[in-house]
Amino acid sequence: MNTVLIVILVVAGLFLLAIAIGAVAATRRNRAGAASFGASLLAVDRQLAAATAEDHGWERSTLDAAARRAFAAHRPGVKPQELGLAQIVDEPGTDSDLAIYRIVTAEGTTRLTLGRRNGAWYAKGVEDDR
Repeated sequence: MNTVLIVILVVAGLFLLAIAIGAVAATRRNRAGAASFGASLLAVDRQLAAATAEDHGWERSTLDAAARRAFAAHRPGVKPQELGLAQIVDEPGTDSDLAIYRIVTAEGTTRLTLGRRNGAWYAKGVEDDR
């Protein structure tokens, strides 16, 4: 075999090996950052929901109390470890308003949707993500 051809094949092989190693390293880095990104995105969503609720004059303590009551009715005896306001839907008129909570317990996560009727908050939907 020609020496030049052997050198070209070795260089091409090393180049392909470097590409493969780089791809593996990038994949590992992306996986490691995904959890951190998800947590920071969740925190930003909560801050936005809280700011929207405050901006619309919704009493946060009233919302939280209604969410705790609705969760207690859905899952008696289970204590929430974390109660987070995840989203606010403020449609025209108060009976179309929604407050969506993400509730974390030792058993899993629950998505609780509160609706408003005649000024009072009630459980409109509850979904467990066990």
